[in-house]
Amino acid sequence: MNGVLVIDKPQGWTSHDVVAWVRKRLRIRRVGHGGALDPNATGVLPIYLGEATKLVPFNLEGTKEYIATMKLGQETDTLDADGKITAEKKGFSCTAQKVEEVLGQFRGKIRQKPPLYSAIKQKGIPLYRRARSGETPEVAEREAMVHVLSLREFSFPLATLEVTCGRGTYVRTLCADIGRALGCGAHLAGLRRTRSGKFTLEAAMTPEEFSRLAEQEKIAEKIIAPGEAVDLAGKIHLAGEAADRVR
Repeated sequence: MNGVLVIDKPQGWTSHDVVAWVRKRLRIRRVGHGGALDPNATGVLPIYLGEATKLVPFNLEGTKEYIATMKLGQETDTLDADGKITAEKKGFSCTAQKVEEVLGQFRGKIRQKPPLYSAIKQKGIPLYRRARSGETPEVAEREAMVHVLSLREFSFPLATLEVTCGRGTYVRTLCADIGRALGCGAHLAGLRRTRSGKFTLEAAMTPEEFSRLAEQEKIAEKIIAPGEAVDLAGKIHLAGEAADRVR
């Protein structure tokens, strides 16, 4: 069984949970995902099966689209709603117009620090493990690309953003940085990925839909063939060793 399934990851599941679940239901060993989502995030998670797992690096290079809800006035240690509140500003006001003005600072190439509570490794140890043990390691800024950043809804203190970004962009950090620029602080209150590369929610299955099709032995109808998956990930020109890796 080779190809790609697109899962609409539910809240509370890790990306690894989805991989393990698919592996068990389909009884195949080679399964991988095309870009992790935090446990409380939902949405598009491409799942690669069999020989198609060789295509994962190419999906990681694709752009991602998100609907992100940001809560103004509170900062947390994890930069999202799971963390402890580290700063809170009361009695302030903010308008949609002010948010719109600040968003312009975060379009295009930007610099951001990955969250301490992330899977990035330092000296072989994930940052989140060091943070949970009480350490505060210094994290270097990285360049990120934000193609689209717009205000979708505003109902103080919540602002809902549409974000299209490149690989390695942390939406948690983006929201925290926007909050600082507004002078009130903020954290990511909710996140839904609507596109990964060109894999969209329209092509995604919920776990319930997956289970139903698997029981009916119709899951093959939803598997995107490796060749089509390459097209969906964008035009890729390979030569030499890179071509050999996907053969």
